[in-house]
Amino acid sequence: MRHKKRGRQLGRDTDHRRALFRNLVTSLFEHERIETTAAKAKEIRGIADKMITLGKQGNLAARRRAAAYLMNPETVSKLFAEIAPRFNQRPGGYTRLIRTRVRIGDGAKMAVVELVVQGQLNKPKKTEKPREAPEKSP
Repeated sequence: MRHKKRGRQLGRDTDHRRALFRNLVTSLFEHERIETTAAKAKEIRGIADKMITLGKQGNLAARRRAAAYLMNPETVSKLFAEIAPRFNQRPGGYTRLIRTRVRIGDGAKMAVVELVVQGQLNKPKKTEKPREAPEKSP
């Protein structure tokens, strides 16, 4: 039994899983929006938020910690120069997870992970027509 064992194994050993998460987080910061399975998306959301928090700190130690995790030096520069300053006034919740579809090949639930854009509404408001009372037959 896996009682009190945190995180999803995703059918991979530890090294493979860590490399997968590093690649996904790096791709998220490069493209600012990625589509992956819902389980992977839930796992990388917390990691990406921690990387943005490092970017907000902006000191050399934080840059080195981010560089040790992210796979691409250009992505580290983008994180500290462009992405983290966007979230200076935001206390957390830098990523959004949107469930999209079921993958045809294997039936996996897919989701989009994207960086939240400042000033954007979380959910678009629906414009509904007022309901009319049903007519009663005589």
